[in-house]
Amino acid sequence: MFDDYHYMDQVDRILAQWRAERPDLDVGPMGTLGRMSRLYRHLREGMDKVFAERGLSRASFDVLATLRRSGQPFALSPTELMEWTMVTSGTMTNRIDRLEASGLVERRRNPDDKRGFLIGLTGAGHALIEDAVTAHVANQHRLTSALSDDERKALDALVAKWLAAFETT
Repeated sequence: MFDDYHYMDQVDRILAQWRAERPDLDVGPMGTLGRMSRLYRHLREGMDKVFAERGLSRASFDVLATLRRSGQPFALSPTELMEWTMVTSGTMTNRIDRLEASGLVERRRNPDDKRGFLIGLTGAGHALIEDAVTAHVANQHRLTSALSDDERKALDALVAKWLAAFETT
């Protein structure tokens, strides 16, 4: 599945220095985490570029995408939005206010709770997120193109296992 291709990168040079200076330490995990950190930075920059081209930030994309994938009527309560996006109430209020000022979402009375309201996509918000998510998915394919389908699936399984160690405790 994996070939033995590996080039000497900055992380390898750092590890070599530590191995020379502190041969008593197993710095293998430092390499794994260092490469993941560097990779995340490249991936984040690649994704942010697609969002910025559409006047979005990662945060605004997250809210619009959450509303879009929720299905008709593309509206959720602020509490549901907070749960799906995993941000605090103050952060969500700020995001909603900015998106509402941009004409991308609107507050609507909740038909199931007359005291509450829902945050829903406007026509402009729906059109923007349709374009943005299409470009985002194409960009994700580009960003992962160095891996074969089998390699990506194997990496997904390994990262899911690793993530579960933190999130299921």
